[in-house]
Amino acid sequence: MRDSPQATDSASVVSTGPRSPDPPTPFRLAPRFRGEVALAVVAGAFTLAQLLLVRPVLGLGWDESVYVSQVASHAPAAFFSAPRARGVPLLVTPVAAWSSSTVLLRIYLAVLSGFALFLALRAWRGVFPAQVLATAGALFATLWVTLFYGPQAMPNYWVAVGALAGTGCFLRAQANRFDRAALWGVGLSAALMALTRPTDAVWATLPLLVVLVCVRRWRPALMVALVGGLAAGAAEWVIEAYVSYGGLAQRLSDASRIQGGLGWNIAVGDQLSALGGRTLCRPCTSAAPPVLETLWWYVLPLLAALAAVVAIRARRPASTLVPLACAASAAFPYLFMIGYAAPRFLLPAYALLAVPVADLLAHLVRAPGRIRRPLTVALLTLTLAGHLAAQLVVLADTVRRTTAAHREWAAVAAGLRRLGVRPPCLVTGENYVPIAYYAGCASAATGGHDASTTAAGIRRTARRQPAATLVAPGADPPGYARSWTPHQVAGLRVYIAPAPAATDTDGAAGGRVVPRYHAHGAVQPPGTTGLG
Repeated sequence: MRDSPQATDSASVVSTGPRSPDPPTPFRLAPRFRGEVALAVVAGAFTLAQLLLVRPVLGLGWDESVYVSQVASHAPAAFFSAPRARGVPLLVTPVAAWSSSTVLLRIYLAVLSGFALFLALRAWRGVFPAQVLATAGALFATLWVTLFYGPQAMPNYWVAVGALAGTGCFLRAQANRFDRAALWGVGLSAALMALTRPTDAVWATLPLLVVLVCVRRWRPALMVALVGGLAAGAAEWVIEAYVSYGGLAQRLSDASRIQGGLGWNIAVGDQLSALGGRTLCRPCTSAAPPVLETLWWYVLPLLAALAAVVAIRARRPASTLVPLACAASAAFPYLFMIGYAAPRFLLPAYALLAVPVADLLAHLVRAPGRIRRPLTVALLTLTLAGHLAAQLVVLADTVRRTTAAHREWAAVAAGLRRLGVRPPCLVTGENYVPIAYYAGCASAATGGHDASTTAAGIRRTARRQPAATLVAPGADPPGYARSWTPHQVAGLRVYIAPAPAATDTDGAAGGRVVPRYHAHGAVQPPGTTGLG
């Protein structure tokens, strides 16, 4: 019976009965999309950290007040000195042109800076693995100086992400002549840098220009993209030089003078002193910060050298040596050509160094050995955790001090309003630029790099509209304000001009102080950098 047809048919029926459904296949992202998600997570965490740690309530600083006032709806434009460029005012226009809210502006810049970091890291896809790029983004984004300046209306962060994106696109375009997106990336990144800081853009891209000229298989299209992007971004700055500053040579000369005169000035020690949270070190006479806060800065050149050795041994030198060269070039003028320091000046170098250093860390983690590899991972984890803790301590202290200083400016502005100094109005003297911005007034100076009027011009304006001069404790008021009424406001002596007359007998053009772009004067107003 076993071999009978009936048995066979019966077995066949049993075997072909209803089958249980197959288990569902787990959803998995393609490797490329997993990499994009990792970069997006880093960029999103960067934005969130800015909002939580720096906080949108931080008031505008001196240089920020200059940039934002160029497009602000509630305050007249402040004097725009020769080194500055119009890229930052253009970036803040979508918010500042219609709203005076600093909180809204900070949120907008935090989101925009996070998105820019994502795009800059994504520009390196195909050059390094996504894990390396995510690590590089985390290394750069967790520096206190990156977190502090990400949501600020300042140009240095934007030069940094432009340099990072442009270098990555350059390597891709050099390797693949059909990568049109990379060519566009090179041009747009160069334009972004030149639009925000033209001179920094030249220094950051100088090694790329050298590579294009010196290598045998250089690509004309890549040269056109790079040079065209630089020219397009710097065009407004050059045109403005001839319209308002007496020509390009004169503007470059004025910019050099405002920065203390470009020349051989070793500022390495100044930069080291500023790492403890000093936003401007001019003059740099304080002691160096604690070693735990600066150790990473000592180690960074060593890590860069080791990254170069690893890349050369792996026979892929270009992907590491090119960003290292761009980082060195971007840092050179701020380490050896100016006589003061600000941590933000080196942001482009830090962004470019992050990728080779991240690749080095990945190489160390992948080192073979049952004992060596776990030990390396444990040591790196502890080291990076300590580094992050030190960065957060410096950031918290910097935010606290800066917030307190800006609140004092806001208190002075509120005091001016109580004394009757309301728009349209004029403010001069101690910290006059940010306080004038907070009060909605025009700002003016009769001397220094930001000189924009004369004592006679201020007196004429004071007859037409409310005017105030701010004087530091122990200092004497300027000659034009000695007969004005003194008051004490938030630690400053404030001299208020007599109530303006109902008519303008001097014909002072509506009472406005019209800036005149001249270069006399050698004393820099307190608090301004001249560099932005």
